[in-house]
Amino acid sequence: MASQGAEPSAKDMRLVISASSLGTVFEWYDFFIYGTLAASGIIGRTFFPAGNEVLQTLLAWAGFAVGFGFRPLGAILFGYLGDRLGRKYTFLVTITLMGVATAGVGLVPSYAAIGFAAPALIILLRIAQGLALGGEYGGAAIYVAEHSTDGRAGFHTSFIQASVVGGFILSLAVVLLAKFGLADVWEAWGWRVPFLFSLVLLGISLWMRLKLSESPVFKAIKDAGETAANPFVESFTYPGNWKRLLVALFGIAAGLTVIWYTSMFSVLSFLQGPMRLDATAAQLITGGTAMLGLFFFIYFGHLSDRVGRKKPIVIGYALTLVLLFPLFWVIGSAANPGLAEAARREPVVVSGPQCAYDPFAERQADDCGKLLDHFSKRGVTYTTVHAPAVTVSIGGTPVDDLSPAGLDAALGAAGYELGRIVPPPANIAVIVVAVLMLMALSGATYGPVAALLSEMFPSRIRYSSMSIPYHIGTGYFGGFLPLISQYIVAKSGDPYAGLWYTFAVVAMALLVTAFGLKETVARPARRG
Repeated sequence: MASQGAEPSAKDMRLVISASSLGTVFEWYDFFIYGTLAASGIIGRTFFPAGNEVLQTLLAWAGFAVGFGFRPLGAILFGYLGDRLGRKYTFLVTITLMGVATAGVGLVPSYAAIGFAAPALIILLRIAQGLALGGEYGGAAIYVAEHSTDGRAGFHTSFIQASVVGGFILSLAVVLLAKFGLADVWEAWGWRVPFLFSLVLLGISLWMRLKLSESPVFKAIKDAGETAANPFVESFTYPGNWKRLLVALFGIAAGLTVIWYTSMFSVLSFLQGPMRLDATAAQLITGGTAMLGLFFFIYFGHLSDRVGRKKPIVIGYALTLVLLFPLFWVIGSAANPGLAEAARREPVVVSGPQCAYDPFAERQADDCGKLLDHFSKRGVTYTTVHAPAVTVSIGGTPVDDLSPAGLDAALGAAGYELGRIVPPPANIAVIVVAVLMLMALSGATYGPVAALLSEMFPSRIRYSSMSIPYHIGTGYFGGFLPLISQYIVAKSGDPYAGLWYTFAVVAMALLVTAFGLKETVARPARRG
């Protein structure tokens, strides 16, 4: 491998990019496989208390969020090790921890078998995954950036960004293959195979990464005796670093991650949930579109080498605010036209004195709340009106039978399609185009970021300074997005209401980035 100051050969760069990117794909596969199966309901049904489908879904997404919540702690721990001991060996440790924890999820007995020990074990393993991921991304991104020749860091590191999407695609692909190959036992135990498959990916990752040498920038720092004594402390005391940390957190990490999660996990949950698509069809549409959208991450990373890192991100944020709701309206109209038309033509109105609805409650407190819970489970949009008595009207016509069967019969008579559907090819094409536009927005705001963050911070504290704000931003703003958005949807009865969370975070990120971010393209990470 090339030494500090010398240009790495094309062969060197191919090995650096391929080993770092594949490891990142596998690590994000490990992290996303939980979310992929949570969206289909299997995680909730298996590991959390039975009796309330909405509650199980929210608890499953809460487990998803816990992993993200511990990413900042992993960033602190492994950022410290990366700045003290080196980039290479640190991300060897992180990928090993991730692989073992993921396989562990596949071995945990169900709630029916061991009771509350099941969700407790799942939470512990999600914590381990969060710690590992907190150290992985920064190490891989910095490793590539510190090898990259001047003027190409955006292009080279864009493969790391695309690898995050690749992990999501791989998780969907493995789930679909396992579902088809193990159809007879899928619900019983076949869904565990994708988790156990992580051990195979771990072996491949370790084999590839052990062939790498240390980053030339870190070797130069270590040889000169200039490694930071305490990278964590120095990240907050280095002159000017506080502002860079805040911009990286609220302007970069928070914004890019909610767009990315909205374009993937929110779309998948939206199609499988409120739009009532067949789960396999929804996964194929989302995964196939994500594969097509990989191009945008590479393109915008490459473009940032020419026009700068800031411009694509700021423009991407602004366009997201304009297009977010219209694109989801297009997806909803194409995904289930009958349901969308019924909601417009025959609106559901629930009246009652309180109509208190708690999506986290196993049993609702009053009759009105039980009605809202029923409509929420069916993915039916509703509005509430304060009234002395509890009533339901559909299209202005009162419903006499308020039992679950009576409500479903009234919905069916009003044209609501409550069964699982597969949209016709023309509608699928419309969905793909709309999701591709979301992917383009994600590529514009995510593609340049690995190079940007590597260039923002001094080399001696780069691993810590980059990882801490990135994983706080992505861990909390992004990791809690599925839980918060699903809660808003369940509480409001509006399948589009959860998008307001994305809108608010992106608006904040746009202001911080537009006014607080300085262009970094003239400060290559390879120079230290």
